[in-house]
Amino acid sequence: MNRRILLSVFSVLIAFDSAAGSDPLDWLSTVHWVPTEDEIQKYRKSWNPLSHGPMLISSPDIQPKGQWYIRPLIFSQYGDTSFGNQFKPAWEANPAPFKLFSIQAPFIQGAYGITNHLEAVLQTSVGGFWAEEKETGKTTNDFGLGDSSIILKYRPIVQDPDSWVPSINWFNQVSLPTGKWAGTEKAPGGFSPIGRFPSTRAGEVSVTSGIAFRKNLEPFRWSGGVYYTYSAPGPETSTAGTTYYGDLINTRLIFEHILNDKTGFGYTLEFVTLSGLTHRLDGHNINSGQKSGFSVIGVEPALQWRIADTNFLLAAGVLLTAAGQNATNSIYPNFSIFYYWSKSGKVQMR
Repeated sequence: MNRRILLSVFSVLIAFDSAAGSDPLDWLSTVHWVPTEDEIQKYRKSWNPLSHGPMLISSPDIQPKGQWYIRPLIFSQYGDTSFGNQFKPAWEANPAPFKLFSIQAPFIQGAYGITNHLEAVLQTSVGGFWAEEKETGKTTNDFGLGDSSIILKYRPIVQDPDSWVPSINWFNQVSLPTGKWAGTEKAPGGFSPIGRFPSTRAGEVSVTSGIAFRKNLEPFRWSGGVYYTYSAPGPETSTAGTTYYGDLINTRLIFEHILNDKTGFGYTLEFVTLSGLTHRLDGHNINSGQKSGFSVIGVEPALQWRIADTNFLLAAGVLLTAAGQNATNSIYPNFSIFYYWSKSGKVQMR
């Protein structure tokens, strides 16, 4: 399953160049690995209306130097079924031993364009969960600080509006278990939520690295990426000793259609996968979580729009689980706001 996911994403990257009639990816030998000012300005002047963009991926294109944004996001989850050890569609999921409702309200993200090809991002959250064991009726709940992340994004290639060359982004994140440090309990089940980007496990120190792309083709935008997450060994337990979870692979593929350039109104379809591996980069054997691995696929339809002629950009959608194995089957309603500002006074779309 994991190999099929990786091959599908890389095939999309290759397809952009193949469609132009050249050898796949031969443009890589001709590009500059730090975009020139001319390349950046050519991209800035091309079609790219101010709009919210996808919900479940960090934009592969970088903010202009000196531009900021802040993004509150409300992300919720409800599920009472789960997948067994066979990969099945959502309508064949099994009853889960508990009902689970969780919410991040809000998840807050802020970013700053350090240069025209380097962006720094900080994010944290406040949220909670409510769960009920079906057999006993016992309920558990908690609310408090969530995990936090520090992200650095580097764009070595900016898209060329006159060719099929896309923007390429190198994404790096360190996640910190600030919720655990603050005493916030984790939701039962130990699952990684498919919609959180990237889908790291709550309460763990982890490192994520990935490659993403985006290409604007008026009136459409295409973007996607592949991300690998390694979790540091966990604390010792009385039964398992030091805990070791499998590494994670996230993939994203997004189709975006802007219907009105001025209002930023449009819709998106976001295809998401999350896979838990049966190995770790450090070679330790897995003794916690889904030891035989897991896979889950989701799709999110969403709408986006701009509030009048302001820098407030909104989007709302519902992520639906389509299929899975050894994972929870949930739905994830979510709502997001971007607010941009710049010391120059003029805001530009990433």
